[in-house]
Amino acid sequence: MRAYHLEAFGDIDGIVLRDSGPSVPEPAGPTDIVVAVKAASLNRRDLLILHGHYPLPAVPGVIALSDGAGEVMAVGEAVTRFAVGDRVAGTYFPRWRSGRITPGAVDQPGCTLDGMLAQYAVLDEQSAVPVPAHLTWEEAATLPCAAVTAWSALTGGDPLLPGQTVLTLGTGPVALFAVQFAKLLGCRVVSTTSDGQKADRLKALGADAVVDYVREPEWGARVKELTDYQGADLVVETGGPETLDQSVRAASLYGQIALLVTGSAGRPGIEISHAAYASSLATIRRVFVGSRARFEDMNRAVAAHGLRPVIGRVHSFEEAHAAYRGYATDAPFGKVVIRVAE
Repeated sequence: MRAYHLEAFGDIDGIVLRDSGPSVPEPAGPTDIVVAVKAASLNRRDLLILHGHYPLPAVPGVIALSDGAGEVMAVGEAVTRFAVGDRVAGTYFPRWRSGRITPGAVDQPGCTLDGMLAQYAVLDEQSAVPVPAHLTWEEAATLPCAAVTAWSALTGGDPLLPGQTVLTLGTGPVALFAVQFAKLLGCRVVSTTSDGQKADRLKALGADAVVDYVREPEWGARVKELTDYQGADLVVETGGPETLDQSVRAASLYGQIALLVTGSAGRPGIEISHAAYASSLATIRRVFVGSRARFEDMNRAVAAHGLRPVIGRVHSFEEAHAAYRGYATDAPFGKVVIRVAE
């Protein structure tokens, strides 16, 4: 079996393609399934893991990437959730099934557990979900991290009502999924970007208004203007220290801010000015992907509405290093996917 292993930190060349083990592995236990991985996708956390900046220390030699989808090829004798031929995706937190996460459920593929950048993955049946039938393998591989994060941001707090306003920041994968899900929920969407072409693509995806945050550095006030001075009912906060103050200013009086990023290389912590904090009663809620149950809820919505993820680029399995390099050096509009098998 061929797989990419993280054997050295700090450089993409530390991700090494190895051919080890049987060509098709067997279930390791009675509740395991063997998945022929068809596609995997990159997330920002994969770069953080590579460079040793991720909060959860990675296991040397671990198979890379948390996100992937494929076909079930074999099942253990006690498996009841899946059968050979089923289309599945792995979950970001294999041991987090529902409710709140616990300290014992923080292990993640591509970090402390073997990931999906391999021809085959052996998963416990409880750590996989069926993927919507209308999705391609490449589309299905985008779901476990970015999509579930966006869904959790929108549905994990006070219920969003049709007609309310959601603010998304930039054009990263979580923000793009948040635009799609917010429209699916009947909400109005305001987005930010500094790129005119990306602004047009955001509008085509469903954004009702787009604010240029370079031309309007006080974009929180502009969001208030666009919402008749009511503010956004929910802000999907993907910027962190650089944007949080303006997000608070953009939120409605009792708005929600789903905070995904709490630090960066230049600003290791978050700060809110007294003026912004004093003007708001908004609730800030941390979001870190989501449980299997939330993934399954999201997939039902994706299937019911025929939603299709946005893909920026697709690389072959042999081009995994190029996929990493491109993802690290530019900002594609949509997910970067590695096609493992046809």
